[in-house]
This record gives sequence, structure tokens and C-alpha cells, in this order.
Amino acid sequence: MMPTYKAIFIDWDDTIGDFRGAEHAALHDLWQTYHLSVLYPSFDDYYKVYHEHNLGLWERYGRSEVSKDFLQFDRFRFPIRLMPQMSEEEKDRLAKLLGDDFLRLTSKYFRLLPDSAEVVRFLAGKYPLTIVSNGFREVQYEKIRLSGLSECFRYVVLSEEVGAQKPNPLIYERALELNGVRADEVLMIGDSWTSDIQGAIAAGIDQLWITRQEPDPRYPSTYRAQRLKEITEWL
Repeated sequence: MMPTYKAIFIDWDDTIGDFRGAEHAALHDLWQTYHLSVLYPSFDDYYKVYHEHNLGLWERYGRSEVSKDFLQFDRFRFPIRLMPQMSEEEKDRLAKLLGDDFLRLTSKYFRLLPDSAEVVRFLAGKYPLTIVSNGFREVQYEKIRLSGLSECFRYVVLSEEVGAQKPNPLIYERALELNGVRADEVLMIGDSWTSDIQGAIAAGIDQLWITRQEPDPRYPSTYRAQRLKEITEWL
């Protein structure tokens, strides 16, 4: 049995919303629409290059080494750097188109993860809920609106607005301030150990890690569950 908390913080992407599914579908559309098969015969080839470069950019963005605009541009510019019979200016324009369409398409393909709506409504009936997310402002607010769950969240705390990304404890401190609670009165729920769980640990907040990963002492958490719905049995 979990202790009594005064507030719940919860991640959005891949905890409530299916970001990976929307990202995959959006990138596949881009690969087809913009004829990227000229450079990448299979979509998997394109996705691998994009995904690895994008992860590196997000790590640098989290350390404030690159701007949001650079991340948004370069994650699409890098994979097409060897595009045949295109000038550098044409590649720049294509990268901008890819980036703009990607943001639009991830909203188009947005879906909630199984049981997440039920769990969010259950939690909202018992606790003040706050989203704590690293996602881009214009995208996250649109997905929250599309989810039909907006009224369930008392606050939305985004890294872009705070100026600090998970796992930086500053973003959690902002959420604590808004809720008027102490760190030991809150539970953070998320799917990413690196950002959600590690960040909450640094802020002194209990954590529930949603993961199918086997227990490993290198990745501690206060609680763990394979499915988000399990929390309804504990709270």
C-alpha cells in the first residue's frame, strides 16, 4: 500500500499519450511524401538514422548546448545531408518542411495509450494532477486538448516554459511550488528512468516507474509497475 500523497505528478509522452506510435507514423508519412527512399530504400533505414541523431540532440538540448529551433531543424537536416542532386539551400528548405510537417502529423496521429484515460480520471478524482513534460509547448498543449482530458489536470509544467528539462530538479521544484506541497507529499509517475525517475529522485520525490524492464539495482525507483492501470489497485 502506498502512503497518502497530496498531489500526483505525471509524465505525458509514452506514459499517457502514445508518442512512439505517433512519431513512427509521422516519420513514415514524411519518408513517403518527400521521396526519401532515394536516399533510404527502406523506411527502417531512415528511421534508424533519424532516431539515433534525434536522441543525441535531445541530450544536448537538455544540457542547454543547442536551442529548440536548432534541434527541430537539425534532426531533419542531418538525415538528408547526402541527398543526391540537391543544393545545400534546397536541403535546408526540405529540412524545414519536414520539421513543420512532423509537428503537424504527430498531432494527427496522436492516440492515448491503453487504459490511460481511465487511470487519469481515476487519479483526478482523488488528487490534484500535474503534467510534467519535456515536450515542445505547441505540440503538448494540442495533444492534451485532443485527449479530452484537459479538465483532469490542475497544472501543466513544460520544460520549455520553466527553462529546465527533466531530469533537472528545477522543473519538479516549479511543480511543487504551483501545488503548494513538499517533495515528500508527491508521487511522480513516468515511463523514462533517465528523465522521469532520475529527476524525481534528485528532487526528493517518490516515483512510480512504468516499465517492463527487469529490476536492476542500477535503476532504482520507489515503485514499479508494468502497466499504468496497476496504480488504481494501490491508491
